[in-house]
This record gives sequence, structure tokens and C-alpha cells, in this order.
Amino acid sequence: MINMNEIQLEKINFDLGKSFKYFSPRLRNTFYWHFHAAYELVYVEADAGIRHVGSHISGYTKSDLVFIGSNLPHLNFDYKLRSDYHQIVVQLRTDFLGSAIGLSPEFSVIDQLFKKAGSGIAFYGETKVIVVQKLKQMADLNSFQQLIQLIEIFQLLAQSTETEILNDEEMSLSFFLKDKVRMGAIYEYIDANYNRKPDVNVVAAKVNLTTAAFCRYFKKQTNMTFTDFVNQYWIDLAKNLLMQDKNVTETCYAVGFDSLSYFNKLFNKIAGQNPSVFKKNWFSDFPS
Repeated sequence: MINMNEIQLEKINFDLGKSFKYFSPRLRNTFYWHFHAAYELVYVEADAGIRHVGSHISGYTKSDLVFIGSNLPHLNFDYKLRSDYHQIVVQLRTDFLGSAIGLSPEFSVIDQLFKKAGSGIAFYGETKVIVVQKLKQMADLNSFQQLIQLIEIFQLLAQSTETEILNDEEMSLSFFLKDKVRMGAIYEYIDANYNRKPDVNVVAAKVNLTTAAFCRYFKKQTNMTFTDFVNQYWIDLAKNLLMQDKNVTETCYAVGFDSLSYFNKLFNKIAGQNPSVFKKNWFSDFPS
């Protein structure tokens, strides 16, 4: 059973004779803040969700494609998704391709990609479109064909400029493991109280810290203030409701705002457009 309140070491079992694992997990009702030795390529297709990799926290809309290095803590990308979704995960042994990846000149760009993955890398644009198509095709291939497809995928990712490095530098696992504060308790509290204005004093008490100590901890852990984190959470929830065809006013009050003008202002600040434009663009891209 997964402990909701502390970082988990995921023990990955690979099938005999295989250097990778291809599957589609569904864990949206579970807070799974975890790490593992394996490298991991994650694709999730959903209305809107949370991306928490290392100390990076942001929301994604429509879909996300992220490559995660060995022992980099991350939250499951389907956590608390409110609508249907599709997810593909590929986990790779630490010795994926053996010594060839570091010695063969043909693999030099892939080798660099794997080194950069220690900070977490998100991909967007045409790169994401092409790679996702190849990932979906893998379901109908045999093991050898899947391996060849994976090498092609990593070559595409390695050569892409449509990337975002998620953490400033490679995260130290010891930073998270030595930490006595439980991220699971924080997420759980915010999710249960988002429409009642989460109180930093209450959540600080839940993790046995003074408010001042909690604020220092939270900023160090996530590179965000607690208020910024809650605002991001609110807007991600709002996006999800708008994409379910809720109107702007009912969305505003459903996620806990008292002022429509403030909701519009904050949504524009975080999402880069006001909620009505966001909704219009969504339904023009994905007409019913």
C-alpha cells in the first residue's frame, strides 16, 4: 500500500530479457510522490493537470511529454485529474543500451539527452506531436521493433529545440530524502480546501512547523511561495472546468473566488490569457 505522506522508492521489475517497460498506469486517486533508478518517459493526454518534477511545479493543458532522469523525485502526472485521460509511460533500465550509449558516436546526442534528464525535460510543439504518434504505435509492435522505435524517439528528442528544462540544476535526491516535511499532506490539504481558501497557518501546523518555518521550507522545496502554489492549483482546476464547458462565472465561484474581476486578472497572469479566451480557443481546437 502506498503511503500518502512521504516520498516513495518505486521498485521497478523488468521482464526477463527486456531493457524497458511500456505501460499505461492509472493512479489519479493516489498521491504518488516518488523516485526510482530507472529513466522515465511520460506522456499524458488530459484536459489539465499538475506537473511536479523535482522542485518544479506547473500545470499542463491538453497533454504533456516529459523525460525524467534517474532518482529525480516526481508526482504522478494523472494526480487528481477530474476528467478522462490517456497515459503512456516508458521506464528504462539504468544500463539501457549498455555501454554503447556512452561509447558509440552514433549515440552521442542521445547520451547527452540522458544526462540532461537529471533535471527533467518537457517537450512541446512538433516534437511532441511526432513522438506521441510513435509512442502510440509501440503498442502494436514486438519487443525488438519497440526498441528500434524507442531509439528513434530518443534521437528525435535529443535533436529537438522544443524543450524546457524543468529544474535549474540536477536535483539532489538527498535534499528530498532528508526532508522531514511531507508533501503528500500539503497536497491533500489544498485539494480538500481549495474552495475554502487554504490557510498557510493550518497546513504549517499539519506538518508540525511554525508558519514562518513552513514558508521558508516550502519556498526552498518548490521555488514557489505557498500563495503562488495555491494560485497555480486554482487556475489548473479552473481550466479543467472551462474545458468541461462551464461558463466563466460559475467556474470562478466553483474554485473558491469571491471576485470575478480578480479571478480574470489572476487567470490572465498565470495562463497568459483571460478565461473566456482560453475557453474559446479550447473549443475551436477541439470542437464537440
